[in-house]
Amino acid sequence: MTRVQAAEYIAARWGLQCARATLAKLAAAGGGPAYSRFGRCAVYRPEDLDAWVRARLGATKEGVR
Repeated sequence: MTRVQAAEYIAARWGLQCARATLAKLAAAGGGPAYSRFGRCAVYRPEDLDAWVRARLGATKEGVR
């Protein structure tokens, strides 16, 4: 999927906002999800996006009781 589609996927699947521009910046600077090139376009696989979001979320914590 394209960067626009990847940003929409993250919002729909995880309920988290991630702009297309953020994905582009992270592709250049590092720290973003894995992607491949198709000509000049970056393309993302859903499983790579899911793994990236899970890694950024960190561990689940219990609330105070």
